[in-house]
Amino acid sequence: MNGTVDGFSYGIVTPVAAYVMACLGAALGLRCVARTLHYAQGRKPAWLALGAACLGCGIWTMHFIGMIGFQVEQTAITYNVPLTVLSLVVAIVVVSVGVFIVGYRGAAPVPLAAAGVLTGLGVAAMHYLGMAAMHLDGELHYNVPVVVLSVLIAVGAATAALWAAATIRGSLPSFGASLIMGVAVSGMHYTGMAAVSVHVHTGAGHTSNGHTPTSLLLPMLIGPVVFLLVAAVIVMFDPVLILGDGDWSRGDRVRRPVRPAPVEPSAFEPRSGDPSRPQSHRR
Repeated sequence: MNGTVDGFSYGIVTPVAAYVMACLGAALGLRCVARTLHYAQGRKPAWLALGAACLGCGIWTMHFIGMIGFQVEQTAITYNVPLTVLSLVVAIVVVSVGVFIVGYRGAAPVPLAAAGVLTGLGVAAMHYLGMAAMHLDGELHYNVPVVVLSVLIAVGAATAALWAAATIRGSLPSFGASLIMGVAVSGMHYTGMAAVSVHVHTGAGHTSNGHTPTSLLLPMLIGPVVFLLVAAVIVMFDPVLILGDGDWSRGDRVRRPVRPAPVEPSAFEPRSGDPSRPQSHRR
């Protein structure tokens, strides 16, 4: 029989919390990538890796916070821990590929399109790998057109995020871009969830052995959330970013040696070879 699916069993709490984490990951990722593109100081690979990890953790955390609110009334839901952790690794790795392409090749159309497609497909793979980690007494079925739409949203969101990281400067524009990215990532997740239907098996049913999605997922969410908070402290107190926000023309660009301006001779100083110079008088 068809199961009764409830994607918002905790009301608006899980969607809002998921959106906040998506925005936090996007904001930190954008600032880290922007630092490598618009500033000359610092280690580029390290900042790109930090930005990719922030984006990946933000997307993964958003997904599983949203999944805490997902229930099927006729059966209990548990999660395969190795597959759940693997989905986090996939999220970080595929986002890293896109971030490093843009970090070293810039926002030219071809590199940006390639990075956006790869990253978007990776984000979609993370989502559906996380769905495959679900254990319940039934089978998941997907509406293919809606799945395709969710993948297109993921590709569009990834491309927009990478473009924003490569082109947007300053805290306020980056903050606005992160809010838009949070909407896009959340939209991809809930579009993918709208494609799901559950066919529940009749019989003894799947037992959770006392475990609930909250008790299983919350401990796994602690690590990525703490990482994002530590990354936020690093980004907030980075002196190069603080300087650059105030004045993009000082401190953040490569300083070129300044040649001194030629000194004009004084009006009272005689010039060599000048017939009009005053002659010394002998007594």
